[in-house]
Amino acid sequence: MTPSTVTQPAKEPAKADELPLLAALLLLTFSTGLIDAVSVLGLGRVFTANMTGNIVFLGFAVAGTPGLSVTRSLASLGMFIAGAIGGGRLAKAMASHSTPQWLVTAVLTEGGFLLAAALAAIGFDASAENHSAVLYAAIALTAVAMGLRNATVRRLGVPDLTTTVLTLTLTGIAADSSLAGGTNLRISRRLASVCLMFTGAALGALLLRFGLAVPLAVSGAVALISAALLSTTSPAR
Repeated sequence: MTPSTVTQPAKEPAKADELPLLAALLLLTFSTGLIDAVSVLGLGRVFTANMTGNIVFLGFAVAGTPGLSVTRSLASLGMFIAGAIGGGRLAKAMASHSTPQWLVTAVLTEGGFLLAAALAAIGFDASAENHSAVLYAAIALTAVAMGLRNATVRRLGVPDLTTTVLTLTLTGIAADSSLAGGTNLRISRRLASVCLMFTGAALGALLLRFGLAVPLAVSGAVALISAALLSTTSPAR
């Protein structure tokens, strides 16, 4: 199995051999909530995982909205794109390897960037006037990690598990529900994605009380656990 073969429309998973993959993607969805809490609440109202929100914040900042920064949003956007380019190149470079090897490498790399962001953020004081270097380092490292992840998950193409956005997931819950005449397609994973991102965001907001580095370290640890799960998946899907 190679990265290039996973771009086809995904089918319903074979329950047994897909469980580690699904669990890993759900854990990464949880970590997105942590990272959103860090970026929006700890890094000055900027998104590093959700570029829809980041573009909106950039528009608000350009219009002169107080508390928002054009440079922070542009830094996040630029580094996210750089991470996505890196994710695409990684998939191409590992086209001759099995899917688990590619995924483990990508998720371990993401975890490395997040742990580096945690190290950079140790002792970060948002009220200090000389914190800009640490602030932009944390933005850059988390945005690169999320760009890499989005490129990887997009190529993987598992339905309803994008790990970073929920708009289509929520739409699917409603549009495919029995109330809409549907069959509640993939309702378990869709609801799990929503609940886990919510939980990650709430936990991230709580962990910020102990410093910016703490939720970043937890998100990095979650990536490492996800990589361990992915290493147990079958070479063929």
